[in-house]
Amino acid sequence: MRREYPDYPILGVGGVVFWDDKVVLVKRGKEPGYGKWGIPGGAVKLGENMEEAVKREIYEETNIDVDVLQIVKVVDPIIKSEDKRVKYHYVLVDFLCKYKSGRLRSNSDVLDARAVMFSELAGYDLPEITLEVIKKASGLHLP
Repeated sequence: MRREYPDYPILGVGGVVFWDDKVVLVKRGKEPGYGKWGIPGGAVKLGENMEEAVKREIYEETNIDVDVLQIVKVVDPIIKSEDKRVKYHYVLVDFLCKYKSGRLRSNSDVLDARAVMFSELAGYDLPEITLEVIKKASGLHLP
């Protein structure tokens, strides 16, 4: 599956993970968005349902297990190159998740993983769509 200049959109998942009064963020270690903060997630594998995929991706990136609660939002980022070709195109299903177990640390294709207070989110230069998804998920989150 070619991620850069794909022949078709790639299905992916993301997890807005609440850990008490914090949300889990990861610093991406691959393009698109290398070095930028966001929520953990990645591509769905063949034969894997989306709930399995989000649990796997969160574990691979952060070393934590989660309970998947519900879908928060579907987003479809399309990133074009300077010559207007589609460089990346994902259809991402973002889920509300709750921390279950594990010791938070960066794994696989992320540079860092942190549990962040809501009041600190502005310091992480998150994309507007990611902030929207986190805000919507926080309205759905039951402590």
